[in-house]
Amino acid sequence: MIAVGLIANPASGRDIRRLVAHGSVFDNDEKVSIVRRALTGLEAVGVERVWVMPDSFGIGRKALDGLGLRLAVSMLPMPVTFTQEDSTRAAALLVQGGVGCIVTLGGDGTNRAVAKASGDVPLVPVSTGTNNVIPTMVDGTVAGLAAGLVARGLAPDAVRTLPRLDVIRLDAAADLALVDVALYDECFVASRAIWDAAKIREVVLTRAVPGSIGLSSIGAHLPDAARRDGHGLYLRVGEGGRPVLAPIGPGLVREVRLAETRLLAPGDEVVIRRAHPAVLALDGEREIELAPGARVVVRLNAHGPRVVDVRRAMELAAAAGVFVEPRLGAPA
Repeated sequence: MIAVGLIANPASGRDIRRLVAHGSVFDNDEKVSIVRRALTGLEAVGVERVWVMPDSFGIGRKALDGLGLRLAVSMLPMPVTFTQEDSTRAAALLVQGGVGCIVTLGGDGTNRAVAKASGDVPLVPVSTGTNNVIPTMVDGTVAGLAAGLVARGLAPDAVRTLPRLDVIRLDAAADLALVDVALYDECFVASRAIWDAAKIREVVLTRAVPGSIGLSSIGAHLPDAARRDGHGLYLRVGEGGRPVLAPIGPGLVREVRLAETRLLAPGDEVVIRRAHPAVLALDGEREIELAPGARVVVRLNAHGPRVVDVRRAMELAAAAGVFVEPRLGAPA
């Protein structure tokens, strides 16, 4: 049976950056509409079953109201904790259930949680968050079509493996980030989001692509020599360093002075040591409180999540005549 998973984060696009910056609020009713459109796209290309993560707002349940689909749509049988652990647990269940693709609604943080358990199952990340380096702005209909094509094996060349950052500590389980790891001069996780550039001390990036919002934009605004395909980037902030202007958050364009920059090849490690209490932020959100003397190793890993290039999937399917086949809606 051709199956696809769907994980929609009701908390994405609603954090404190709506108060301290100029982030737009992404309404959960709009997420319901995106899921409805994704489901119609999935059905159109012959997907037979969709499993949806349950959530506090009831995004999946509301999306089904009056939709009248032929494909089977069910909520995942799982407890809901209303934390990012729900996304990780849902991804694990979807992998166990043999889905061919997972559609996610959220930002980099949502996809980080999903990537912890998604394994080799490709993701179609739809942007509904604040920092969106991994997810893209794509209509839910097209996202559903692309996910269905990949699940059916009709666009395998549209899937690419992204790098990740492995975060290794002696006193805790390993963690990961998809875009950036930052040492932040703060004692507590608190409201999680990063918005004060003056407190950024070190940043490790998997990518530095111009046009993005968040800490990766600091590296993205360096000369082209700092953006080599397949390589990451290490940045150390310091007084008197090279000034770089970057949008570290929605409406937050700040000057960051870089005392050191260097390229990272896959497998390279950065050792972070801190004499004073600090916080480690993963993909733009404070996650780990570091005690004085703590030592953290951040390693660039080439084998991160597999992500679908939606436009490429549609191009490949169109070129192969998939959309003019009369049997398109029937499973292969």
